[in-house]
Amino acid sequence: MPKRILNVHSENWREEPFAISRGIDDNFDVVVVQLEQNGFKAWGEATPTEHYNESISQTESLIEDFRNRLENGMTRTELQQEMPIGAARNAVDCALWDLEAKLAGKRVWELPEISQHLGAVTNSAPGNVTTVYSLGVDTPEIMGKIAQKNSDRPILKIKLTGDGDLERLKAIRKNAPNSRLVIDANEAWTPEHYQRYVPEFKLLGVEMIEQPFPADNDSILKTLDHPIPVCADESCHDTADLERLVGLYEFVNIKLDKTGGLTEALRLQAAAEDKGFRTMIGCMSATSLGIAPAFLIAQRAKIVDLDAPLYLYDDRPFPLKYDGSIVFPPSAELWG
Repeated sequence: MPKRILNVHSENWREEPFAISRGIDDNFDVVVVQLEQNGFKAWGEATPTEHYNESISQTESLIEDFRNRLENGMTRTELQQEMPIGAARNAVDCALWDLEAKLAGKRVWELPEISQHLGAVTNSAPGNVTTVYSLGVDTPEIMGKIAQKNSDRPILKIKLTGDGDLERLKAIRKNAPNSRLVIDANEAWTPEHYQRYVPEFKLLGVEMIEQPFPADNDSILKTLDHPIPVCADESCHDTADLERLVGLYEFVNIKLDKTGGLTEALRLQAAAEDKGFRTMIGCMSATSLGIAPAFLIAQRAKIVDLDAPLYLYDDRPFPLKYDGSIVFPPSAELWG
């Protein structure tokens, strides 16, 4: 096989300030992998996450450990077997998919593994999807004003943090009466929060609750009523996690930075559906390059959360196209 050339570097991107239960960010760092072969250049992007004990230096170092293997033809299958899940593998895996498509002279969704996965929903190019628009944690007054500004969006995702969440949600519902609502507590709730809020949230039309409890303390969900479906985010990284989640959650949130790339994300989505879970596709802070591979998982997902580029001050050349909350397929110039 012709020798590849691997390039690994990090970038910093500025975004609108956004708060969740664990803190606030106005910028983020990504690792970008470029693979060059036969005159084609392919890319993958990943966002190392401190919550999962990842850093830029650790991610770059792990990829460098595989430089020789990657430059001498390492396959995606070998990558899954040898590199652990997480941001490093995500960047490499997505670059390998991009390279495979370019070497074949096809769009990535025309490759057999992906076309078979999409076969359940489409026989051609993937279709547009509707993403949630996320509201970061703030006071009820400010969150209500942001909801009013975005009240024409079909579905809003509300970041919550524990005390005061009912007041936040009432303000949002008052100002966005027609939007569908899903909420994300990012592990911040106690069982008391859950029991107090869920009946009220049901009346306010909330359709899904994402990760109410810490991932290492979520077994209590088996003892609680679920009038609103509950989604595993921090509790679900890859296919190996699914068995434990049966009886605790109704949804799983798939993120490529957690699964370690598109290859495992495809497996996770199929396996989750087989076990009766509904799937959501989510994202970390990312540019359009990081979101483009996840667009393929969105085709079968019941909830799509791919809004990260909407908060960027600048994005990639040939960025994903958004029309309000509608996301269009990535161009070949961007990825795949």
